[in-house]
Amino acid sequence: MTCFDRRDLGLLLLRLGTGGVLAAHGTQKLFGWFGGHGLEGTGQFMESIGYAPGKASATAAGLAEAGGGTLL
Repeated sequence: MTCFDRRDLGLLLLRLGTGGVLAAHGTQKLFGWFGGHGLEGTGQFMESIGYAPGKASATAAGLAEAGGGTLL
């Protein structure tokens, strides 16, 4: 295994780990998976901190995290 092979493997593992965490966090917002609150709960939280409309903000945040994590 050459130096470049190890570097490529390391970058792959970092991308898979980071992407997996982002995708899981996004699905918590969207679907309530992994102990999340889903769109309703996340939307209520978003409105409580000043992001109106809350449900649209929660949808945008969930899609960005889940999509970005999956693409990563």
